[in-house]
Amino acid sequence: MYKKFEMELAGRTLRVDVDRVAKQANGAVLMHYGDTTVLCTATASEKPREGIDFFPLSVEYNERLYSVGKIPGGFNKREGKASENAILTCRVIDRPMRPLFPKDYRNDVTLENLVLSVDQDCSPELTAMLGAAIATCISDIPFDGPISTTQVGLVNGEFVFNPTAEQKEVSDLALTVASTKEKVIMIEAGANEVPEQQMIEAIFAAHEVNQKVIAFIETIVEECGKPKHEYESCAVPEELFAAIKEIVPPQAMEEAVFTDEKQVREENIRQITEKLEEAFADNEEWLAVLGEAVYQYQKKTVRKMILKDHKRPDGRAIDQIRPLAAEIDLIPRVHGSAMFTRGQTQICTVTTLAPLAEAQRLDGLDESETSKRYMHHYNFPSYSVGETRPSRGPGRREIGHGALAERALVPVLPSEAEFPYAIRTVSETFESNGSTSQASICASSMSLMAAGVPIKSAVAGISAGLVTGETDDDYLVLTDIQGLEDFFGDMDFKVAGTHKGITAIQMDIKIHGLTRPIIEEAIAATKKARTYILDEVMSKTIAEPRPEVGPYAPKIIQMQIDPQKIGDVVGQRGKTINAIIEQTGVKIDITDDGAVSICGTDADNMQKAQRLIHIIVTDFEAGQVLEGKVVSIKEFGAFLEFAPGKEGMVHISKISKERINHVEDVLTLGDVVKVVCLGKDKMGRMSFSMKDVAE
Repeated sequence: MYKKFEMELAGRTLRVDVDRVAKQANGAVLMHYGDTTVLCTATASEKPREGIDFFPLSVEYNERLYSVGKIPGGFNKREGKASENAILTCRVIDRPMRPLFPKDYRNDVTLENLVLSVDQDCSPELTAMLGAAIATCISDIPFDGPISTTQVGLVNGEFVFNPTAEQKEVSDLALTVASTKEKVIMIEAGANEVPEQQMIEAIFAAHEVNQKVIAFIETIVEECGKPKHEYESCAVPEELFAAIKEIVPPQAMEEAVFTDEKQVREENIRQITEKLEEAFADNEEWLAVLGEAVYQYQKKTVRKMILKDHKRPDGRAIDQIRPLAAEIDLIPRVHGSAMFTRGQTQICTVTTLAPLAEAQRLDGLDESETSKRYMHHYNFPSYSVGETRPSRGPGRREIGHGALAERALVPVLPSEAEFPYAIRTVSETFESNGSTSQASICASSMSLMAAGVPIKSAVAGISAGLVTGETDDDYLVLTDIQGLEDFFGDMDFKVAGTHKGITAIQMDIKIHGLTRPIIEEAIAATKKARTYILDEVMSKTIAEPRPEVGPYAPKIIQMQIDPQKIGDVVGQRGKTINAIIEQTGVKIDITDDGAVSICGTDADNMQKAQRLIHIIVTDFEAGQVLEGKVVSIKEFGAFLEFAPGKEGMVHISKISKERINHVEDVLTLGDVVKVVCLGKDKMGRMSFSMKDVAE
């Protein structure tokens, strides 16, 4: 026997099965939304993990291709590493849930979400977000829930909640909002230049829907919820704080952190830590948590300075942006490059253009997304923060930052018809001290323009921070937070967009949610800063896209052919098209509707390939003059190849105005000659003449 709970959500049935499967997990639910089915479980270790000063939460989102009736591609017919979509989904589940676990909880917690079936109109990602929250709420794991998540689209100016696949295709907004019973706790958005006020309305429309789901979850918890287990607190003893303050008074800590040089501040803290280690050398219990104690002391100092004294660690005003700089073309021979610097944050983005055949193919659960023409990748090496560690490839943070910048730039990209290229931008972090993802948006926007990509508008990004006091009204929003303000503050509110509106939002917070006034103030602050960056820095570096791609970028000629002739151009087993490629050195892409893209760096060879394709798809007509190569000689005439796979014959009587006895007297294999089409002969074959070309 199991318990079943149902509610109507955005016109579809949401069903939650409890005690049906995975009963050994601390909490488990089998989620159904339409025909989408996801198993969500929450488990926790019995004891805290030793030697750590953070909450070890792990979120997994496991996509199974059987859920959409597919067998994985490639040689290994098994799902491999998590897809980019799966990693981004894990991050979206993690961000609203992490702040609601106790601050002093150190037990390992894993939230597993297994996608079993997918109804394309009912998002498995949304189903997993709801399921992870419900599984945790009914478990014995301490958690200050419930929370709910809603997706919002914008179709023909109207908000659509949890949009279907068809609605997503035409939507100007892809917004995800998570809420507690009182406040908004997470925002993630991609938008087609949506105005700020409309975005705020969408966020709080989603918040209202979330309240209905939270009421539904509360009925499940009331009937099925387990009592929360006791746990071993890892809080820092108050006596230790008192002892630290005697050795390092608050004034000394203020002086240590009050600098705009990250390295100087870190050295000051290192010296303070060494001093405390010497003082507490005989107290092993205190030494074990000293690092956390110093961290919390810094945090309290910075928060007090900002909230009460309106003093930021680097001396800036509350709404002041760090010094900005931008330049383009700093790297030779690449297709486009730009560097954007904000204080100690510095990003260089390189743009690469390629034929559409180079677009990324996707093998995922969303049947509407099979390829990706624009790719943004973000790299964060250890030297950018003055550390040393081996590179192990991109982690979840790098993938998340890359996806955020990609989402911010997609709305301004030209269509394939306007600009038939696959586009890749790579953001290299040269230096980092806060909000590198937003700097990468600025650098990428300029790099695309420098590469000659005709984007509709420049895009800039900026991050706002938050420090809160004891009440909802006691807060301060900071513009352009640096690393220290991110670590010790309550919010990282990233907003990217154009002059016209917002293209992307990502909000991370460490508290139990934000009120509407805070969100409105943060969006207004980022709008003001974004406008300044666009007008005073980016447009003065490069005001508009270059009129054409650079000398080292591939050029593309487009032509349209009759789809019925595609087989003629390709030839048997690709023989014809491969011959053209071999002769000209170009790349050729043909779509099913007959759109042909010829890509290369040599204009003459590209035009030659275009001529050859044109000859292949054009039927011979009387009076047409062509150039052909002699490929075969017979007693009665010569066969000429006009293009790969397209031949014609010149009768011996049509070779010369004078009588000749042998074809070889005038022609040899390999000769290139001009001929004119005479139409069909008595046998219905196309006939050509060399001697009549002049006329």
